[in-house]
Amino acid sequence: MKIAIAKDVNQVSGHFGHCQGFEIYTVVDGNVLDNVFLENPGHRPGFLPKFLAEKGVNVIVSGGMGSTAQQLFKENGIKVIVGVQGSIDNVVQKFISGSLTSTNSVCESHAHKGSCGEHK
Repeated sequence: MKIAIAKDVNQVSGHFGHCQGFEIYTVVDGNVLDNVFLENPGHRPGFLPKFLAEKGVNVIVSGGMGSTAQQLFKENGIKVIVGVQGSIDNVVQKFISGSLTSTNSVCESHAHKGSCGEHK
């Protein structure tokens, strides 16, 4: 299984489309076998879900994400977990342990700089 975490430095990004990039963890039998960083190739509507699907990603984790992006990820067979905050290393361990949950929140506007993904 491949888990992509939208990140800025070593924290979960508030919005997947505007993140620095994606840390992609390969997890087998509850163990991280590998992780690689993919720089964000740019925010273009509809591009990132297909791009990450082509990289074999099964799960995307982010602070926030719009409804269209969430739907496109699902159409590409990628599970969406949003409303997540914290260090990416802690987040991947929570995912592996089964304690990472999605708030199912949806970003409604791109005028949210700095607040997308915050649970209200």
